[in-house]
Amino acid sequence: MLHSKKVVAAGLALVMMLGSGTAVMAEGYNKNKGKHDDDRKGNNKIELHLTFNDLKNSEWAMRYIASLASKRVFEGYDDGTFKPQNTVSRIEAITAAVRLMGLRDQAESPAKMSTKLNFKDANQIPAWAVGYVAVALENDLFSESDDMVNPQKVSDRLWATTLLVKALKLDADAKAKMNTVLPFTDAKQIPAGSVGYVAVARERGLVDGFEDNTFKPNQPVTRAQLAALLDRVGGQLPDQDNNSLTGTVNAAVTGSTLNLTRSGSTYSYALHPEVFVYRNGAKVNVSAIQVGDQVKLSLFNNQVVFIEVTTPVNSNPNTVLYNGTVSVPVTNNTLTITNGTQSSSMTLDPNVVVYRGGTRITAYDLRVGDVVSLSIANNQVTYISVTTSATPVTNSGTVSAIVNDNVLQLMKAGVNTTYTLDSNAVIYRNNVQVSRSALQIGDVVNISTSNNLVTYVQVTQMAQTLSTSATLNAAVSNNVLQVTSTNSSSPAYYTVSPDVVVYRNGVRATLSDLRTGDVVNLRTSNNQVIYIEVTRNAGVDQSFDIYGYLKSTTVNAQGVIATITISQNVNGTDQNTLYNVSPSVSLSGNLGLFSEGHLVELIGSNNLVTSIVVK
Repeated sequence: MLHSKKVVAAGLALVMMLGSGTAVMAEGYNKNKGKHDDDRKGNNKIELHLTFNDLKNSEWAMRYIASLASKRVFEGYDDGTFKPQNTVSRIEAITAAVRLMGLRDQAESPAKMSTKLNFKDANQIPAWAVGYVAVALENDLFSESDDMVNPQKVSDRLWATTLLVKALKLDADAKAKMNTVLPFTDAKQIPAGSVGYVAVARERGLVDGFEDNTFKPNQPVTRAQLAALLDRVGGQLPDQDNNSLTGTVNAAVTGSTLNLTRSGSTYSYALHPEVFVYRNGAKVNVSAIQVGDQVKLSLFNNQVVFIEVTTPVNSNPNTVLYNGTVSVPVTNNTLTITNGTQSSSMTLDPNVVVYRGGTRITAYDLRVGDVVSLSIANNQVTYISVTTSATPVTNSGTVSAIVNDNVLQLMKAGVNTTYTLDSNAVIYRNNVQVSRSALQIGDVVNISTSNNLVTYVQVTQMAQTLSTSATLNAAVSNNVLQVTSTNSSSPAYYTVSPDVVVYRNGVRATLSDLRTGDVVNLRTSNNQVIYIEVTRNAGVDQSFDIYGYLKSTTVNAQGVIATITISQNVNGTDQNTLYNVSPSVSLSGNLGLFSEGHLVELIGSNNLVTSIVVK
């Protein structure tokens, strides 16, 4: 991550001298100083920051943040930070929405800033924000029933989504879609009067659900998330001034001049020496811009300060753009990536260009889990941009239990360790992204963790299950298991892994607990047995004391219990086991609860129950 950090920390600070004496108000209210951030910047200059030194874990939002900062819609702080994970207050979101609509000058005019607002909490609105609230009210960003602004209340996803749909002047569309059936599993948490706004936002590509198909309407919005929302909305607003332009590059960038074709005419624009350029998912040098690239740019004081290549040129008619996740380390000039359930292996062009975080790297620097954007020409990968870097591997081990309640158990060097999976953990098995339930006992995995949660799991070696059960021929000796398969008369020998997991009578056991004659299911990995489950005990005088939930009983001609069947959860699966009951069985405990589904304790030996305790 050193390369990325270097790029982000470079810090583009553009200091432009303005002729007017109007004080400029930047985004955000400084809680520590008790005044607006830009109140202390003087009356004749603006510091325009487009990159920040705290975006290491928010690279996905870098272009949104830079784009908005270049238009002075949503800015950072004087100390060079953006604080991407901080939540956003409602007054900050309202201010950004008004600026996005091109109404900043109006909102900061003396007339609007002196407006007497009729909201109940008007006295809580900072003086610098009064004009913004007045303009927002005039442009229908509030509902008719709103009698409070709640300026310092944290913005949640639903409120922010509604605000920005209103900024797009799509109220009528939203009201026409109030009966839309939203696809989210938590759609019931969205009030009926807000359904239309969410439906419109989805159709416009402003918001979408999370990987678990939830919308999380009440989740607070972070500054990085709001930046992405604002930028998507801005892309659907008509240009408010001549400082936001689009066009096609018609000449190689030389010196500090960018030449564009717009509506059939050619224009030249001066580039700021530290212009922010975003191409193919990464911040790049201006030299990476190619003739034919379609771009959008922002001007400040007649200089280009931000460029985003919206459509890279297809210099070869056979060029194909492709996205996916690196699933295997690059070897033999071959890149393997997955996209959904599809896995593809592609040959790299000898001159392939690879970028991570705006820095040129080699293809062999790519890591499993990197999300990449590719250009393919003549069946070879010619360009790779890492859009989201993989989290470095932090541990490895063998899965020793079925994932349950987001708990992942790994065995390594005989030590069993428990990890908690992040709700959005990405899991790859057999080069395909899978759910956590697809992990099998015996899978060898690499994991990445963040904040004590597993965020990435890569199965490096899959467990295999024998198709038939087998019977133990002898006690385990020298780590060798001797069995005879039910469909074969010849014995087979298996080496037992030091990290083998053994279950007997529904509970965790050891190799020494296995008995000659036990019927078992085996699971192997790398030619070693890594999982043994006893499905039927050997016919020896073996005592047991087990718990389970009563499934059923049978009685003999004398009305005495003859058999009892209990249900147990073994390795994440409910299994029913039938036991014979001694005619002299002892029945004790809370007998009033002796019915199906209640917990019982069975005590006995050799599969014969001699005591039943109702719990």
